[in-house]
Amino acid sequence: MTTSPSDALKVLLIGSGGREHALSWKLAASPLLGTLYCTPGNPGIAECATLIDLDIDDHDAVIAFCHSFEIDLVVVGPEAPLVTGITDPLIAAGIKVFGPSQAAAQLEGSKGFTKDLCARFDIPTGSYGRFNNAPKAKAYIREQGAPIVVKADGLAAGKGVVVAMTLEEALDAVDACFEGHFGDAGAEVVVEEFLDGEEASFFCICDGTTALPFGSAQDHKRVGDGDTGANTGGMGAYSPAPIMDEAMTERVMKELIEPTMRGMAEIGAPFSGVLFAGLMIGKDGPKLIEYNTRFGDPECQVLMTRLKDDLLVIMLAAVNKMLDQVSIRWSDDAALTVVMAAEGYPASPRKGTVIKGVEEADALPDVKVFHAGTVHKDGELLANGGRVLNVTATGKTVSEAQAKAYQAVSKIDWPEGFCRSDIGWRAVEREKSAR
Repeated sequence: MTTSPSDALKVLLIGSGGREHALSWKLAASPLLGTLYCTPGNPGIAECATLIDLDIDDHDAVIAFCHSFEIDLVVVGPEAPLVTGITDPLIAAGIKVFGPSQAAAQLEGSKGFTKDLCARFDIPTGSYGRFNNAPKAKAYIREQGAPIVVKADGLAAGKGVVVAMTLEEALDAVDACFEGHFGDAGAEVVVEEFLDGEEASFFCICDGTTALPFGSAQDHKRVGDGDTGANTGGMGAYSPAPIMDEAMTERVMKELIEPTMRGMAEIGAPFSGVLFAGLMIGKDGPKLIEYNTRFGDPECQVLMTRLKDDLLVIMLAAVNKMLDQVSIRWSDDAALTVVMAAEGYPASPRKGTVIKGVEEADALPDVKVFHAGTVHKDGELLANGGRVLNVTATGKTVSEAQAKAYQAVSKIDWPEGFCRSDIGWRAVEREKSAR
C-alpha cells in the first residue's frame, strides 16, 4: 500500500526506553506513516522519529499538541501514564489512542484488582491474600509457609516482587512494602502462592471485544547468570517461547484471555491495547502470574524484530475495533535480546559513563541495538539509566540468535556496563538435547 503526502498518518509515541525504540523502529517502516513524533524519546529513537518535549502528565498540553499537529494516533508505550489515565481525556477530545482506559489499566496498576478479577471469573491463578497492614500480612504468611510471593500492589518498575524462599525473606518483604521502599505502590500488599513451572510471556492485541494472539517470549528477571540475584525489569528475552506451542496458546486464550476480556467488559472496563500475560506453565497447565497492559520491555524488542506485518495497521485495527479483520504473521526465525545495564543496577545504577562501539555492533548482520537509557552529550553517547542498551539479534534458532547477540555485545566498549552471559539458556539447552 502506498500513501500520498496528504493522507500519510501522523503518530505520537509516548516513552523513552528500549520498548519505545523498538516500537518507533517498527512504526517507521510502515508505508502508512507520514511523521512519527516521540516524547521524550532517546538518541536511538531520534534516528526514526522527531523528538518533542511534552509534559505527558499535563493532559491538556498533550491534547493541544495533538490538535495543532493533526495527530492521527497516539501510542502509549510505558505503564505509568496508562495507569494515571492519559487515554481517557485524549479519547474524549476526539484523538485516537492505542492503549487501555484508566479503568482497564487497573489490570496492571493493582495486583489485587487482577487477583479479585481472576477469582470472580474463574481465571486460573495462585491463591492469594490482600492486606493493608503488616501484622495481618505476616500472620497469613506464617499460616501459609514458604516459599511464597510478596508483591507491592501498585506499580514498582518491576522491583516490587519478592519470591521468598524462607519465612524471614517474606516477612522482610512485607516490612519493605509498608516502610515505603516502593512508595505508594506498597500501601497494600498481595501475598500469593508460589507457583512452580516454566514462565512465559504471552501477548494479545485487543479492541475491547476481540483479542488476537501477538506472540510469546521468555524474559530473564534476575540480575545474575543462572537466574540469581535481585529481580529487575528484565535482563534479556527471546521469542518465541518454546513452551507456547499451538495447543498451549489455545489453552491460554480459552482459559485466561477470553474470560478476562468478558470479565472486563462485564465490569464496564472493556480492554483495548496490549494485554500481556505473565504465565507459569506447571503440571496443572497455565496459571496467571500477573497482567501488564502494555508491551513488555525487553520482550517488545524481540517481538518487533520477528513481526512480518505492519504494526501501524494492527494498531489502527485495534483502535477502530476491527481486529476481527486482521491476521498477524511472524518470521520463523528466533530473536534474542541481551540487556546491557549500568554498574550498580538494579539498586543504584551509575550514570554518565561513556559508551562506544554501538554503531559497530548495530552494523553486524541480523543485529539491531535498541537504546533504552542513553543520552548524547558533547558528542558522546552516555549511560543515562539502569538498563541502557538492548542488543538484539535474529537467527534460525535461539542458539544462533544468542551467538549473534553476544558477538554484537563484544563490539561495545563500555567498561562500566554489564550483562548476563546466559540469556536464552533454557531454549539453548532444549535445542542441544533435541539434536
